[in-house]
Amino acid sequence: MDPNRSVEPRRSSLLLLRLLLVVLLWSGLALGTFSVGSSPHRVLHDLLSEEQLLEVEDLSLALLQGGRMGPLSLPPDLPDLDPECRELLLDFANSSAELTGCLVRGARPVRLCQTCYPLFQQVANKMDNISRAVGNSSESHSCARSLLMADRMQIVVILSEFFNSTWQKANCANCLTNKSEELSNSTVYFLNQFNHTLTCFENNLQGSTHSLQLRNYSEVCKNCHEAYKILSSLYSEMQKINERESKAEFGAHLCIDVEDAMNITRKLWSRTFNCSVPCSDTVPVIAVSVFIFFLPVVFYLSSFLHSEQKKRKLILPKRLKSSTSFANIQENSN
Repeated sequence: MDPNRSVEPRRSSLLLLRLLLVVLLWSGLALGTFSVGSSPHRVLHDLLSEEQLLEVEDLSLALLQGGRMGPLSLPPDLPDLDPECRELLLDFANSSAELTGCLVRGARPVRLCQTCYPLFQQVANKMDNISRAVGNSSESHSCARSLLMADRMQIVVILSEFFNSTWQKANCANCLTNKSEELSNSTVYFLNQFNHTLTCFENNLQGSTHSLQLRNYSEVCKNCHEAYKILSSLYSEMQKINERESKAEFGAHLCIDVEDAMNITRKLWSRTFNCSVPCSDTVPVIAVSVFIFFLPVVFYLSSFLHSEQKKRKLILPKRLKSSTSFANIQENSN
């Protein structure tokens, strides 16, 4: 291609633009609307309205582009997404935004698994749609390659891995059914008992006008003892079942919703209300402790009583016996 051919139209366009500006300047001078010392940009603002000024700018851009009106068109070889791939990307973006908002809103107190599991399944399905996108042949455009492997950042992959990692660390699978379609029965029962326990706490705190530090929590400890005991027993049972099944990938933890609910309840019960749960096995534990404590005493005492004590026998030496008999003989002779 000859470069001189592309330069000549540009020069003619510049000359035409200059000619247009000169005509506007002379017309303004002839009408006396501005002084000779005014700047060209100020001249245009004085002569033309805002709409006419925009038309002049569009005309000048069109002249500089070689006479073409309208915006610049993209090069034909610029990579772009197919409509199907763009729709898949938009669906994943909307689902990711909804899941992110749900995770943040359920961060404290923790309500991740019980409120966000439908959105997590939705994001997982959108990611599967991108991975299984039609058009993976060599002849057609691949949505999976364009959205997942086109650049080194791989934003879609990073977001998907972040959601999966968060879900696994929270052990949300332990709160859901095998297909992760809904909450398990044990989780629903535990959460209902948790809400019942908190309601009991709240009801027994009503009517008191003192601060939290000065309140008497005897009513809470007395009336909510049974609810707290049931909740604690249920949590322990769920832990045992989870350890037997070994369902969690990150240790033997339950899902974060259940653990956080139990931690909140225990903190309120022991620290805030200063309640205690009497142990039903106190008497057997004390009896066994006393028996173990006195066992060494009984052992040594029985050993002393039943052992054979050797009696010491005094044996006089022979020399002492002979000297005694000689002294007796002397006394008899006298």
